[in-house]
Parts: sequence; C-alpha cells; structure tokens
Amino acid sequence: VQLQASGGGLVQAGESLTLSCAASRRTFSSGVIGWFRQAPGKEREFVAAISWNGRNTFYSDSTKSRFIISRSSAQSPVSLRMNSLEPEDTAVYYCAGGGSQIRYKDYRTYNYWGQGTQVTVSS
Repeated sequence: VQLQASGGGLVQAGESLTLSCAASRRTFSSGVIGWFRQAPGKEREFVAAISWNGRNTFYSDSTKSRFIISRSSAQSPVSLRMNSLEPEDTAVYYCAGGGSQIRYKDYRTYNYWGQGTQVTVSS
C-alpha cells in the first residue's frame, strides 16, 4: 500500500488549507486512517483520524474545533480541512493507514505511512 499526502503549503495565520491522503493498490476495509504531524525538535503528534468507512471521526483536543476530517466512501481519499490555522500548526503532516480504532492516537498502531507534506503558517 502506498499513501500519497498532498495539499500542504504556506499560508498566513487565520487562513485555511485542505490536505488529501490517497491510497494506491488497495483500499482499507478496517481500522482508521489518521493524520499526524511533526514539527522540528518535537515528537510526532496525533491530529485526527477517521474510520475506514468514514462513519467515525476522532480529533485531538487542539484540533477538534478547527479541523475536519472526512471521506465520502471507503474508496475515496481522506481529506483534512484545516481552518483558522495558527503558527503552532506548522509541521510536516503525515497520513497513515491501518491504525487501531481504539488506539488511534498511537502512531505505532498504523501500518502504512505517506511521505508527508509541509504546512507552514506565518504570523
């Protein structure tokens, strides 16, 4: 399985950005697809996750009021709409698949990872 993350870029504080995660060679029929981020010198941080069928969504406390994760079907890409971006959101964002629906915050439960896309928010 290959995951392709896209949509990163440079924006100003308060603006929005939408990331996309597409899977090739297979579709996920269990678990969750998640987004994580990692800023320089910091640990990888959970951002949001969605169940393989799109019915359940999960967010971190820092993103639940501003970010929206979605997918229209089990075959469609996973989108992460990021609103009201802050400089603290600056990081490389990674999508990952095959994660545990119970331990979705734990990056170690995910089996497949994309290459990452840079998001930079200027103040």
